[in-house]
Amino acid sequence: MMTSYTAPQRDMLFVLNHLAGLEAVSQLPGLEDATPDMAAAILDEAAKFAAGVLAPINASGDLQGCRWDNGVVTPADGFADAYASFCETGWNAMPAQPEFGGQGLPSLVSSAVQEMWKSANMAFALCPMLTLGAVNAIAEHASDELKAVYLPKMVSGEWTGTMNLTEPNAGSDLAQVRTKAVDNGDGTYSITGQKIFITWGEHDMADNIVHLVLARLPDAPAGVKGISLFIVPKYLVNADGSLGARNDLVCASIEHKLGIHASPTAVMVFGENDGAIGYLVGEPHKGLAYMFTMMNHARLNVGMEGVAISERAFQQALAYAKDRVQGKPMGDSSGQTRPILYHPDVRRMLMDMKSRIEAMRALAYQTAAHMDYAHHHPDEAVRREHQARVELLTPVVKGWCTETSINVTSTGIQVHGGMGFIEETGAAQHFRDARITTIYEGTTAIQANDLIGRKVAREGGSSLAVLLADIDATREQLLASGNAQLSAIGAALARGAGALAEARDWLLAHYASQPAQAAAGAVAFLKLTGVVAGGWMMARAAQVAAQLLADGDSDTVFLNAKLATARYYADQVLPEAALYAAQITQGAASALALDEEGF
Repeated sequence: MMTSYTAPQRDMLFVLNHLAGLEAVSQLPGLEDATPDMAAAILDEAAKFAAGVLAPINASGDLQGCRWDNGVVTPADGFADAYASFCETGWNAMPAQPEFGGQGLPSLVSSAVQEMWKSANMAFALCPMLTLGAVNAIAEHASDELKAVYLPKMVSGEWTGTMNLTEPNAGSDLAQVRTKAVDNGDGTYSITGQKIFITWGEHDMADNIVHLVLARLPDAPAGVKGISLFIVPKYLVNADGSLGARNDLVCASIEHKLGIHASPTAVMVFGENDGAIGYLVGEPHKGLAYMFTMMNHARLNVGMEGVAISERAFQQALAYAKDRVQGKPMGDSSGQTRPILYHPDVRRMLMDMKSRIEAMRALAYQTAAHMDYAHHHPDEAVRREHQARVELLTPVVKGWCTETSINVTSTGIQVHGGMGFIEETGAAQHFRDARITTIYEGTTAIQANDLIGRKVAREGGSSLAVLLADIDATREQLLASGNAQLSAIGAALARGAGALAEARDWLLAHYASQPAQAAAGAVAFLKLTGVVAGGWMMARAAQVAAQLLADGDSDTVFLNAKLATARYYADQVLPEAALYAAQITQGAASALALDEEGF
């Protein structure tokens, strides 16, 4: 069974330093310690932890899963020890704010490290991911008193956090939330209701679990405008900070899932007796907006899961292709049997996996860098500019990277042939684990509707126009480079950007008058944006690689591989843009042609 993982530090550092601009990010107020040298040292240590501690328990955790017994959930063997080590070595605190005990590293650096956790063991990585999302929501919206009680312990990892939105009757439609909150008159609220799909909702790895719960007050207006947010801890906290009585909440069961078996997905019941004690976060009826602080953090991180699980599948497929000897490759006149890596179609599959992963990684890291500017730049106008790019790209990173991961992990199975279908090889786990990423934290359709509605139609396509202008500037540089390889990439990028502009124009012309038709093409538009934005990243990578080679950089194998993968992406992936554009501009009517009886 394949259990090893080696962090792709060379490519990570290339993206951090040459595409996402880490040196400039480290000049922002509050981020001065995150120099390129410091980032390289952090990535090196994280790579050791990922490979040595998390990766070895990934397959065994998948096989064993979690155990539920009368409300008590026990994680897979090795997970508690790994989590204790994770916290003791400070990894949990890395992205959090220093005032609460965090290290305050840039999102750009922490994103690279979190990719390692997710590649090595995605089920494990979900626990700190949700905790840090809860930390962000509490830090931004809760009172100083609540921050003082909960954040230091959550940042250290002594306590973990969860997000409680979904109910049996309210999936993506949060307007249907029925969980109730009643004011006790003493600063606390009694919470009653049931929540489902709560990731790491119950376990014994931490001393306390801090649940963020959406609920309605008795006087709440209908719909999403009547939802409030509450902190509901597993154990109440005494005035001196020690843990008190068990709160009135219980894990009624855990789900049996297709993948991420080692991550407990809990059914949580609040207030079966006197009501679970909760504490209001911020103002009443503004809970959904507050929770989106956590959700937007989680969406970018789930997009990174798509990158990470794809990388893990690629590494396994490549290792297998180098080892598996089968047949005589076409075009090889030596007459020798060789590893399947020499077979042209296996080369094609591996090249496809590699190029898409590099494009996804670059786009995700670039978005993280924009987040750093949006939060830390001293000029408000510059912060707004970068925040607009973050809001445009977050649904793309979440939706496109995860959808692509299903394709990449499936290809990984194909490289293995029949052995990929056998669980013992480990390839199937990556495919199964990837499948949830397009669903939780907002399905691909939710991300796509957000993109075409809030990010394109509502603002007249202005943010997308800025992105297209940046892409066009790169295209001009490529075509003027005098380098045939770069010119060909630039021409392909121009065609892709043209398809995106065509689709945008169609959406702007039809969104108001034909909203159903626009929505029918929304996922295609999201994928189109991802393919083109990823192509832009690959084009910039090719530019940098060509320049470094011209300057005499000695890392010729890596840099020539960068040029090769960028050219493959331009030749084989960017043409998908035209297909997606046609689906949007010509295919909406046929997608909606059948009535209910026709199905």
